[in-house]
Parts: sequence; structure tokens; C-alpha cells
Amino acid sequence: MNSLETVFAGVHFKNPIVPASGTFGYGREFSELYPLSKLGGISVKGTTLHKRNGNLPPRIAETPMGCLNSVGLQNPGIDHFINEELPWLKKQDTVVIANIAGADIDEYRQVAQKLDDTDVDMIEVNISCPNVKAGGAAFGVTCEGAAAVTKAVRAVTKKPVMMKLSPNVTSIADIAKAVEAEGADAVSLINTLLGMRIDIRTRKPILHNNVGGLSGPAVFPVAVRMVWQVANAVNIPVCGMGGVSSAEDAVEIMLAGASLVQVGAAIFADPLAPVRIIEGMESYCADNGITDISEIVGAVKPY
Repeated sequence: MNSLETVFAGVHFKNPIVPASGTFGYGREFSELYPLSKLGGISVKGTTLHKRNGNLPPRIAETPMGCLNSVGLQNPGIDHFINEELPWLKKQDTVVIANIAGADIDEYRQVAQKLDDTDVDMIEVNISCPNVKAGGAAFGVTCEGAAAVTKAVRAVTKKPVMMKLSPNVTSIADIAKAVEAEGADAVSLINTLLGMRIDIRTRKPILHNNVGGLSGPAVFPVAVRMVWQVANAVNIPVCGMGGVSSAEDAVEIMLAGASLVQVGAAIFADPLAPVRIIEGMESYCADNGITDISEIVGAVKPY
């Protein structure tokens, strides 16, 4: 193994760096810039049972040290992904993580079941979606809701299941323990923090949806804190994300307890960010005599 190779939830990764869902599409545009085989894996655009056009624009708003998005899970649907995108992705020599979402439990179940017969390597389940049958509250904001989605997905697939947790909760460690209890193989966190911007001239929200998800460097300290809390609460592996923009950030969130790292908003500013981070981590390992990146996972020394 080279210093960055890792096994996460039973899946082998060349390195721990994965472009986050919603920031990399299916990788086709980025494959014109560098071979996708350089990446540890790809978490593809969030996929739903049927095609979604997403929210009305404006859907993106800049913020200090980040951005708000309210894209609304625009995607061509699970059948298109399986038939058109997945065959191409499987030729790129990297791990393919299918990110899924649903408006109710049955949608999650159906999408996961369709993926079970494919050669995706892992399923990442976005539980920050509004539960249309429970007044619009996100599945992931209660232990009961998060557990219910996990149980439904686990029942229909043999694939490794990674639950993507929302930070918009009172205790993210309790949510993590709830999904672990229902059979999750891993957790990923954090998804975006809920935020809002207002145009002071028109007095209207900048986003048509009024609110959106905050990502970027501004949320990084929150991500590190939550990864640390969750890693100390569960026995399943943690994938860390949220404002990771450099190799130093990736190392820091791994010290907090992550053994896989997703890079999202940084890609908007620098399409080469994932490759730059991988190269920086290789240098870090060489400079510090690290032969196995797992040595640093959870190695923070709290006071």
C-alpha cells in the first residue's frame, strides 16, 4: 500500500479524497482536466427516483468564506444514472459512490433497491431532504427519522450504506448512533448548514427558495467539531466534509476522526482542488514519516 491507501466500510480507496455529491456532477467535465483515476472516489450528483428540475433561480448566493445553494436536487433520475452515467463512471478506475435522496421512505427504498443490482461501490444516503409526509421537516433532524430511512435502505441492499448527516440538529452524535443501530456501515458529515441572504435594495431574499445550504471554509470548524463528536460516539467509520479546502484541512479533519474526506465547495473556486489536496497529503506523509494514513485517524490529543 502507498501511504494514502485506505479501506473504508470494506471498500478499497487509492487515497481518502472524494469530490462531494453535488459539486462534481458525474465527473465528465473534470475528466477533461485530469484522469479521474487520481481520485479516491467520486460521490455523484444526488439521485432521486424520478427526474427533478430543481428549484427556481436564483439558486446560488455568495457569502463570506463560502456560498449558499438551493439547487433542489436537480438530476435526471435513477434509471438515467444507471443506464447512462454509471457505465462510463465504472471505466474511470475510481470508487463510485451513489448519493441518493427521497421525498418519503418508499422513494429511498426504491432507489436503493435499483442500485443493489448495479456495480456501484457504495450508497450514500442524503437524509437532509424534506419529509413530505411529515410536514417538510428533514428526515435527518430526528433520531427516529434518520433511523427509519437507514432501516428501509439497509433492508433492500447489500451495498455498503453511508448515511449523510445534517448538522442542523441538537446532537449529531445521537443521530449517528441511531443510524448505526439500524445497520449503517458508515456516516458522512457534515451536510450544509441552513442559511439566508437578503438583498438590502429589494428587501427580498437572494435565493428564490429564501433559504439554502451554507458550505465552504466558513463551516470547517463546525465540521471538525461534529466529526470529532461522532467519531467518539460510534464504532463505524466516519467520512468528514464541510469546508475542506487544503491538504492541511484534510489532515485536520482526519485527526478529528474521519478516515475518508469529501471536498465540495473548494472545487467551485479551483476545479483541481481534489488533486492538489491529494498531492499535499502525499507530501505531508513523506515529511512526517507516515507510511499509512490511517495512523492519523482520530489521533487528536484533547486537553
